Amino acid sequence: MHLIYPAAPDVPRRVDETYAAEFDAARSAGLGCSVIPLEELGTNGARIRPAFPEGSTVLYRGWMLDAPAYRELCSAIGEQGGQPLTSPEQYLHCHHLPNWYAQCSSWTPETLVYPIGTDLTHALASLDWPAFFIKDYVKSLTTQRGSVATTPEEAAEIVQLIERYRGAIEGGICVRRFEQLEPETEERYFVVKGVPYGRDGLVPELAHRIAARVECPFYSMDLVQSATGELRLIELGDGQVSDLKHWPADRFAQVLAAMLEK
Repeated sequence: MHLIYPAAPDVPRRVDETYAAEFDAARSAGLGCSVIPLEELGTNGARIRPAFPEGSTVLYRGWMLDAPAYRELCSAIGEQGGQPLTSPEQYLHCHHLPNWYAQCSSWTPETLVYPIGTDLTHALASLDWPAFFIKDYVKSLTTQRGSVATTPEEAAEIVQLIERYRGAIEGGICVRRFEQLEPETEERYFVVKGVPYGRDGLVPELAHRIAARVECPFYSMDLVQSATGELRLIELGDGQVSDLKHWPADRFAQVLAAMLEK
């Protein structure tokens, strides 16, 4: 198993400083690590350095990539003799909410999906929900305004703000039924080859149920306690582009080293 990370923009042979601690922890855990200049994807400059052994299975850890960029990353890996652990189809299965929603609908807020350009003021007018949580296929609005809307008009405003601040809407619009959640109870788990892991070694039963349902090789899940005391799945994401959040870098690296070498 070999890991690749984003290269520093000004030094293509050095890891981006955002991932430096994780890069060092992964190497200390015995994992091979390289870097790639993401801005060069799709060109001859997208060289992975140092080169990994021929036939290596390769795992990316870094910034979120849209579908074309991830395909280009997989091509770069293949051109240098490697095999991505996560295929482009598997990447999008966990990266885009509509792709995993049907498998996990019992455990996550009710969600409706609309194409880009939909007039939400009209589309949501008859929806009898207490409030709406608005995001595209990947992310919500992370400014102080936040992504919670109490009216269809506010929902339409949030979509405009997402497009303004992120530059584009990825995939489409997801409108999620707002649920009351307990603050400071969100926890991230990583699933590696069907086995869920927690940062402290504790994994709730719901995480095991989700892991049995979603068969992608490496992904994250965020669970949070609702106001009724029930655990809810708030987000599923491809593990390659998921932040560690509260995970210590060395704990994360140890989990990868133990599971990915099997």
